[in-house]
Amino acid sequence: MEESPTITISQETHQSPYHLLFQSLLSIPIKHYWIGLATLLIIFLYNLFECHFIWDFITGFRGQSVSLTFDSFSSSCKEIVSNCPSLHKRYLVTPWLASPHLQTLFLAFVDKGPAFNYKRKIFHASDGGTIALDCLFSSDVHGDGFNMNNDMPKNDIKSPIMVVIPGLSSDSASSYIKHLAYNSAKDEWNVVVVNHRGLGGVSVTTDWFYNAGWTKDVREVVRYLRNEYHDIPIFLVGTSIGANVLVKYLGEEGNDTLISGAVAICNPWDLLINDRFISRRVVQKIYDRAIAGGLQGYAQLHQARMARLANWDGIKKSRRVRDFDNHATCIIAKYETADTYYRQNTSTNYLRDVSVPLLCINALDDPICTREAIPWDECRLNKNVIIATTKHGGHLAFYEGFTASRLWWVRAVNEFLHCLPHRRFHFQLKTEVRDLLSPFTLTMDQGPFVNVAEDGTVAAAGNELARDNVAGKSSESPGPAHKQASPVTEDDQHSQIITEERPNDSNQKPAVVQREAKEEHGIDSYAVVSHIRRRVDQLSRQTRRSLWLLVYIAVVTTWPLAGSALLYFLRKGKKIPSPAAPKR
Repeated sequence: MEESPTITISQETHQSPYHLLFQSLLSIPIKHYWIGLATLLIIFLYNLFECHFIWDFITGFRGQSVSLTFDSFSSSCKEIVSNCPSLHKRYLVTPWLASPHLQTLFLAFVDKGPAFNYKRKIFHASDGGTIALDCLFSSDVHGDGFNMNNDMPKNDIKSPIMVVIPGLSSDSASSYIKHLAYNSAKDEWNVVVVNHRGLGGVSVTTDWFYNAGWTKDVREVVRYLRNEYHDIPIFLVGTSIGANVLVKYLGEEGNDTLISGAVAICNPWDLLINDRFISRRVVQKIYDRAIAGGLQGYAQLHQARMARLANWDGIKKSRRVRDFDNHATCIIAKYETADTYYRQNTSTNYLRDVSVPLLCINALDDPICTREAIPWDECRLNKNVIIATTKHGGHLAFYEGFTASRLWWVRAVNEFLHCLPHRRFHFQLKTEVRDLLSPFTLTMDQGPFVNVAEDGTVAAAGNELARDNVAGKSSESPGPAHKQASPVTEDDQHSQIITEERPNDSNQKPAVVQREAKEEHGIDSYAVVSHIRRRVDQLSRQTRRSLWLLVYIAVVTTWPLAGSALLYFLRKGKKIPSPAAPKR
């Protein structure tokens, strides 16, 4: 019997798996680690700055459509929008500024705007305040030359006047204001920039400083321009905080306003919601600190007067806009708290009383003014208001073109306002008519208070009682800035008349569009239709991905029942015999 060969197996020395892993990592070239770290950094910054270049590249740089929100029954709004190409065409962001933060920072620190010279007029308010009016008339801009005469023409003005209200800590030298003024003057507008008190190189001459709700200066400037130029249409354009002042002014004036139309750019809408938003994330806190630094610089310019009226030590230590408002704005303007100041000066509360055509432009990715404060429903309840929103744009930027030499919203402003001087819209505003919709009116965004969820989401909370109390106080003792509403008869509560006159056509009579909302059996049919349309519009504001997700869930959840019913009717219609039992 043969012996089987002996097989010797050598056992290698056992090694720790971590030791083997460490040796493998050491065998990787060091440059690969640098490439990996750079890739992770790029991904981090791409998401931190909310870039969208990759998506724009995938979609072929087609741009984005402009979403419009207004009363679907308003024929005048539809006509105005149809004449504004920028509002129904696509907006494409400058490719290398495909981020709201990059656009906002580029506007603040890089873009200097067009080069030109204003004409200045020092305006003295009734309380002794000094305001610098910087003007650029259409006659000053002809080709490459400028009229350097500092006198404001009076009898030579034929074109409409555009009054501009800058944003917080901004004046006529800000780049976006210069873009608006120069391009509007080239487009045959006479631009008047109303610098806030203490800005534009002018000292504060009274114990009153401007704030987010100070409308007295705008009111007096508009009256002055109306007295100087009787037959020239006047329009208003407000940016950021200036847009909040603009909407508040229009609501206070109501039907007594002296202007023909207005545009609000990047309006914060609800100051309290934006105060919560700007302190929520790290990026927003950086903006909050930067804006507070600008306010501190403004206070430094007027330290002697500011230190006497406010808490100077608190102003120097302010790290947030809210801190500055607590130590300066609330003390000077006699507000109890910062929240009180924000609630009383929120422009959404005045939107329902706007009686002239108003275009409001906001970017949904605005890093300073959150989309959560945009008053979608209040806009639909006023036939004069149009809200245009874009998915991208940043704060007051909206750059377009490869060289980023143009601002999209400047072109939209000129197109919208050019639709208005050629016709006069007389809106007979009956706010009581909208009260008939109270059973269907949403409580969301009606009150000036907010709810903060556990995840940090900020939303407006209904507070009709507070609103009624404020309305009651204003009606009992109206201030100089508030106007009493005209009395409305009982019959007027069931009708709303919109008249559009075309003065250039003498042979055509003014067209009168009249709609009556009659109640039958205690239910207002117009209210029901409006309620359904609001719900449909709310659903349409959801993203396309969310809509397809809802469709998918609906199909999956209803298919077992729907499929069984469909199979039953198919068998019944074709009389398909049941399969016979197999024979044994």
